[in-house]
Amino acid sequence: MPWLQVRLAISPEQAETYEDALLNVGAVSVTFMDAEDQPIFEPDLGTTPLWSHTHLLALFEDGTDAEQLLAHLELLTGAPLPQHQTEVLADQDWERSWMDNFHPMRFGQRLWIVPSWHAAPEPDAVNLLLDPGLAFGTGTHPTTALCLEWLDGQDLTDCNLLDFGCGSGILAIAALLLGAKQAVGTDIDYQAIEASRDNAERNGIEASRFPLYLPEQLPAEQADVVVANILAGPLVALAPQLISLVKPGGRLALSGILAEQGEDVAAAYAEAFELDPLCIRDGWVRISGRRR
Repeated sequence: MPWLQVRLAISPEQAETYEDALLNVGAVSVTFMDAEDQPIFEPDLGTTPLWSHTHLLALFEDGTDAEQLLAHLELLTGAPLPQHQTEVLADQDWERSWMDNFHPMRFGQRLWIVPSWHAAPEPDAVNLLLDPGLAFGTGTHPTTALCLEWLDGQDLTDCNLLDFGCGSGILAIAALLLGAKQAVGTDIDYQAIEASRDNAERNGIEASRFPLYLPEQLPAEQADVVVANILAGPLVALAPQLISLVKPGGRLALSGILAEQGEDVAAAYAEAFELDPLCIRDGWVRISGRRR
């Protein structure tokens, strides 16, 4: 069915007031959107920051009177509405529309990430079956792509790999499909652990080849390869632990790092590793190297 969409241009200070008001007048969904493509990369712990210029989008059922709705919002908030507009969204198959945005993606020479509703473009290639999700990594972000391409370029035969901050399990599962003997995954989010387990099963990976742990449960065992696609701050703070988890002569790949943060993160690992030149894509960096 069609939907009435209301768009309000708000400041962060107005967000809670107008979100509550929209829900009170019958909105079936409320979404915050960046009005100026302003990134927020590493919010402070426990905070949910908004952009300085935010659009608040609310959907209402077909037949909702827009003028009455806006008048009701003014009464609830006790102030004139900020800049706003209303429009009717035509009915469509939203699930199909969403699915049509995702296609198989190739990383390096051998590896493809293939959504479940698509046939593999190269059936004889290394095909990782993974559907886009709300979080955890699906290959579409430059940081994940940088790590996948690095893995594709490695000889992983008989290697043990650690995926630190495994999310969806995409990096560990890719490594296993590319020839690794075993991959260990760890993440602070139990839902990520479950997502990794589900994705491994979908790709025919036996649980014994992909044990998963919360950080406090992670065995202190060294790996031939360690990958960590998290954020610059944690990568610096965790450097002693991550270094200790790589065998002498083992390999390391780090991402989730903004270009301007690359040198600082690299400095935290430079003494222990022979580092490759920084690999930069779309403002993001991959750091890789071999332990001395």
